Amino acid sequence: MTIDELRKKVKGPDFPTAGLIIGREGIRDAYETGRGSIKMRARVSIEESRQGRQRLVVTELPYMVNKARLAEKIVDLVDKQHRITEIQDLKDESSGRGGMRFVIELKRGANPHVVLNQLYKHTQLQDTFGVNLLALVDGVPRTLNLKQAIGHYIDHQVEVVTRRSRYELRKAEERDHIVLGLLIALEHIDEVIKIIRGSANADEARTKLMKRFKLSEIQTNYILDMPLRRLTRLERQKLEQEHRELLAAIERLKTLLADPTALLALVKDELLAVRKKYADPRRTEIRAEEGDFDVEDLIQETDVIITITRDGYVKRVPVETFKRQGRGGRGVIGSNLKAEDIISQVFTTTTHHWLLVFTNRGRVYRTKVHEVPEGSRTGRGTYVANLPGMGFGADENIAAVIDIKDYEQGKYLVFATKKGMVKKTELAGYDSARQAGLAAINLKDGDELISTLLTDGKDHLILVSKLGQAIRFSEGAVRPMGRSAAGVIGMKLREGDEVIAMVSTSQGDGLLTVTNNGYGKRTPFEEYPPKGRGGLGVKTAMLTSRVGVLAGAFPISKDQDILVIANDGVVIRVPAVQVRKAGRATQGVRVMRLERSRSVVAVAPVIMQMEEE
Repeated sequence: MTIDELRKKVKGPDFPTAGLIIGREGIRDAYETGRGSIKMRARVSIEESRQGRQRLVVTELPYMVNKARLAEKIVDLVDKQHRITEIQDLKDESSGRGGMRFVIELKRGANPHVVLNQLYKHTQLQDTFGVNLLALVDGVPRTLNLKQAIGHYIDHQVEVVTRRSRYELRKAEERDHIVLGLLIALEHIDEVIKIIRGSANADEARTKLMKRFKLSEIQTNYILDMPLRRLTRLERQKLEQEHRELLAAIERLKTLLADPTALLALVKDELLAVRKKYADPRRTEIRAEEGDFDVEDLIQETDVIITITRDGYVKRVPVETFKRQGRGGRGVIGSNLKAEDIISQVFTTTTHHWLLVFTNRGRVYRTKVHEVPEGSRTGRGTYVANLPGMGFGADENIAAVIDIKDYEQGKYLVFATKKGMVKKTELAGYDSARQAGLAAINLKDGDELISTLLTDGKDHLILVSKLGQAIRFSEGAVRPMGRSAAGVIGMKLREGDEVIAMVSTSQGDGLLTVTNNGYGKRTPFEEYPPKGRGGLGVKTAMLTSRVGVLAGAFPISKDQDILVIANDGVVIRVPAVQVRKAGRATQGVRVMRLERSRSVVAVAPVIMQMEEE
């Protein structure tokens, strides 16, 4: 997890005296750098007394603020410094049962908000808490960010569990060693007694027992110290039971110590037990300071489906809008489109992500998902050029859209064109809010951008063509280039063919292909042999007049659903597991039933985990 993701769980400090934290900047600094100054305020309410006067009632103080010293400071401001003239009296109405209640009585006609702001400025009703996440790491003082602090704490817990388990293992093995000696002695009890009686002293008995029964000195000493009352049949049963339990414990501890994953699981279980026993609701409330919050703070992060039409209309709808259906169903109306318009892209994302919109002319624009107007299932949506951050030219159409959380270092955008060119560029190079967009790729005459992927630079890529060819090659075969570069040849094409999709092998179990006549199949990635880029590739589908040509392809996992979109706007949602797994040179099964003049124009995955959450 990144620090930003951790901050969604660890909201900020929670102080025993409760109070308010004002603004998130100090928390952000503390968790990202290890140092930060957090603004804190008392919890103050405004009441009206029986005499009609206003009063300020303090029920919670910032951490480490002393109530008596606070009262002294207020008296000093009123009586000596005369900085605050609207305060009439102070009363401490705190009690053990009712908690703290510190009352500041105001003069008649006083504005309580003005007085409160004065108190915030001059007293510890508003204070700062300095965070310094300093710790000894390998004996060296270090200032840690949130992720590092948690990481070192987990490492420490793993070490504690490891050392404890080693100790328990040693004790279990030592005890089992003694139990084995006692079992040997009980099995030959008459001879043991005879040897002890026939020995002149304990040393002689010890030597004879060790030699006769091949016992260790520890085992022998324990036998010699054993009371006669324990030499019974019942005692033997107890020892045999203890031996079995010790063997099981030894095996469990050895397995635990040999498996780092099991150690982490045990740490997790123990931490969950601590939480169950001690956790209580948050006491300190975190409030946004005026002008100190993002618009996203007011927008709930939810899963949505983005649909984009060929003519550039975009909308977002809740992911639950399209319910699951069986394979071969007729679907539901997904958009009320113009006769000449069809849905071209559908994908799932969240309201807090960026949308990077790549056009067929090789430019990229961006906007936030929550800035896309929410539409109904049957609504057409909003023309994409009307969204914030979109400055489309007259001849530009949407070619690809991806969603990102932020512009991470070490991430790349990989582009594919209709004529088989590919290019890789660092993601950070596209972080710009220019209304006119950025050049994403330099296209040759007659070529168009058809796909863009976000990668880590270490994957395998597969290009899929309309006439059923596919080529797989390592992403490392494409060196990083600048934004304005044209790229290199990724796939050679036969007459009349063109690239329709590019997929990454790390994003699923195999390749799902769907034809324009509604036939689909899942093919494991293993059936696509890695080749050097620039070839014709291998056959990925057996195409006939009944099946048609390929309309779409993307990586798939069996626990996903897929959306299949027809040219009249009808959408069907199908569990991928219902689409048969088949080899490359096969036709597949019917995924969507189509009447005359209807055809599939797009397919997209739906992540099942979104619904479970």
